[in-house]
Amino acid sequence: MSFDETLVRERSLWLDGLPGRIEPRPALAGDADCDVAIVGGGFTGLWTAYCLLDLDPSLRVRLVEREICGFGASGRNGGWISAGIAGVHETWAERSGEDAVRRAERATWEAVDWIGERAAAEGIDCGFAKGGILSIARSEAQAERIRAHVEHDRQWGWGEEDSRILSPYETESRVTASDVVCASYSPHGARVNPARLARGLADAVERKGGVIHEQTAARFIEPGRVVTDHGTIRAAHVVRATEAFTVQLPGQHRTYLPLYSLMIATEPLPSTVWQALGWEGRETISDGHHLFFYAQRTTDDRIAIGGRGAPYGLGSPVDPRYERHDGVRERLTRTLYDTFPAVRGARITHHWGGALGVPRDWCMTVQHDPTTGLAFAGGYSGHGVAAASLSGRTLADLILRRDTDLTAMPWVGHPLRPWEPEPLRWVASRAIVGIMGSSDRVEDRGGQTARRMRIIRPFLAH
Repeated sequence: MSFDETLVRERSLWLDGLPGRIEPRPALAGDADCDVAIVGGGFTGLWTAYCLLDLDPSLRVRLVEREICGFGASGRNGGWISAGIAGVHETWAERSGEDAVRRAERATWEAVDWIGERAAAEGIDCGFAKGGILSIARSEAQAERIRAHVEHDRQWGWGEEDSRILSPYETESRVTASDVVCASYSPHGARVNPARLARGLADAVERKGGVIHEQTAARFIEPGRVVTDHGTIRAAHVVRATEAFTVQLPGQHRTYLPLYSLMIATEPLPSTVWQALGWEGRETISDGHHLFFYAQRTTDDRIAIGGRGAPYGLGSPVDPRYERHDGVRERLTRTLYDTFPAVRGARITHHWGGALGVPRDWCMTVQHDPTTGLAFAGGYSGHGVAAASLSGRTLADLILRRDTDLTAMPWVGHPLRPWEPEPLRWVASRAIVGIMGSSDRVEDRGGQTARRMRIIRPFLAH
């Protein structure tokens, strides 16, 4: 497999900004034996390897990655370490009870700090900044949803210290945005450069004794072995950590709905613009649209902003052709300039995207079968940076037969219900994106909540 550094750097702002040369680690060179074999060099696989070796340095851990570590969603996402459970609280409560949901929610809050602490301990320069999450409403319909979200937090027992409504004046003290009706703020979130975190984490795994093979594609993942195009790895435990790319594996094409999230980034902005914007707290910022944006102030003073809306491809749902889309780029650029007028005229230097894995009920899962040694985790539905760290820690505990708070979380053993076969999955994805987009346009014109969202609620979570 030939390696083209230019093509890797073109995949995202974060990969483009990696210092020095990007050189792949050696591919697997023939058959090998180990204790734990991990497929996938994103956050799930890397945190699993890291935690296993942290708990038991004597373990022989090998990780294989088709491209390079951090090439997939882990190196292309919005750089949010956002707390919150992937899925609907009530869905989790039906299966595991309300107390379990509260424990799980707290675990996601703690994961934000845990990642920052581990990055600092390993000397990973990834721009971690815990500024919290600011969600802005710029219409009455958006304000209604944001207020309902905070009220939902109250119903689950979370107080003002966990989430609260901000007035336009309070919002202005954090960032200058146009037409603010209200906002919500939660301290449980952080900004990060995800590619630097992923690459730094891979280095940390190697320092702990793990072996990483890049440019090594897994063809079959089975109990006791991983068959690659360079040889077979035999292991007592095999971990599938492939998230959205899982649908490309034999027999797994209905496991997730791969949804593309696309981003743009500005050039580094001058101090005069930042004086007008504020944003000194490095909050991660979103809005209340159905197709909401998510943004951060980067370490080199750009704005990186992303959103959903890329088309889904029938038959080839994960494909480089879907990583950029002119219509989404234009929408994100308009959103950026409309929301933050001080940025108007700034040059857009990067446009990229990546696929995230959405399970049928939008709930993540962590599974390990002690009889076969086969394990997997994924289905983060956009919460991957924090959720993958929890999955990695949990998988390590399960593999080592440790009875911990994490192994009792509701996502452990959560069953994966497959998506409907094509073309129904294609119809569902198009309906989700199309109706969300049209609902936003209706609300932006009239301010009233769009009723058409009820049409797609059965596909969103239940």
